[in-house]
Formats: sequence, C-alpha cells, structure tokens
Amino acid sequence: MAVEAATTRRRFTRAEYYRMVEVGILGEDDRVELIKGEIVQMPPIGSRHFAFVINLNRLLAVRLANYALVSVQSPVILTDDTEPQPDLAVLRPRSYKERKAYADDVLLLIEAADTSLAYDRTTKLRLYARAGIPEYWIVDCASESVEIYRDPSGESYRDVTRASAPATLRLQAFPDVELSPAEIFA
Repeated sequence: MAVEAATTRRRFTRAEYYRMVEVGILGEDDRVELIKGEIVQMPPIGSRHFAFVINLNRLLAVRLANYALVSVQSPVILTDDTEPQPDLAVLRPRSYKERKAYADDVLLLIEAADTSLAYDRTTKLRLYARAGIPEYWIVDCASESVEIYRDPSGESYRDVTRASAPATLRLQAFPDVELSPAEIFA
C-alpha cells in the first residue's frame, strides 16, 4: 500500500534569496527571479527578444534622458517575497546606489514575450497590478505588437489596448514621448 505524503512548498524571502547568492547556491549569472516566494527559472533569451529589448532600451534611453532612468533586466522589489527582473523598467530619477528599485519608483515596466507570453499576461500582470505599477507593456515578439496596460485595479488593469504598426505609442508618464512599433520591431 502506497502512502501519500502531504507536501508543502518552502517559500523564500528576499533576504533568503540574496543569501543563496552570497553562499553560491545561486550564481549571479543564473536566470532566475523571486516570484511570491518561489525561485522561478526564466527562459533563455531568443534573438528576437534580444533585438527588441535592445531597440527599446536605445529608444527609451535617448527619449527619456532628461526625465527618467531606463533599467534593463534588473530587479524591481514588489514585496518581501517578490522581486521580478522585467526586461525594461522606466524609473523615477534618483540614486539607486543604496536602495534598489521598488514599485513606487516605477513609471513603466516592459516584458518582451517570446516564449513567456502566457506567463506575462497572467502571473506578471497580476503581480504588477497588485503592486500598483501604473503602466505595463508586453512586447509580443511573435505578432510584433505591444499590449499596453494602464490604471491598475486589484489584480488587473482597467485600460488595456494593443498596438501595432503604424500606431504611435505614448508613455502615460510622458505623453510627449512617442515610439512606433516600427522602431521597436526594426
């Protein structure tokens, strides 16, 4: 007769997660992020994902140089057990030397989705909305379109649009800053 054992997941705090890096359990080059206490392996970066993140980084860094900071694949602290690493974050200008980026520093988060589209539309979207991230974009690498989520409410966003060429994209925090899907997907 087989005996079924009850299983529970061991969730980690950010402090424990950082300690795993310090003692070598996780390497600084490991592609992982802490999501609701779980260490989640991130998929490899494909060539289209890579290209679109580079394009967006260049476009945003130039156009927002006097207004905000652009962070690439760096952590953003949402809670004590959640620290995702979005592909791009547009942050309020301040020194991040002593304190990492937190949700209240974020003006816009962007995830480029090649193989992670379903995850970015569900898990990541709920986390970002719950944390009050005012604007979240999903760059759909396959369809070469951008899903724009604004006005967080609970675990979702009230304002959702999808843009593709020849549309013009404007950042909610900086409506004078324009991007085109053609530039992003060049």
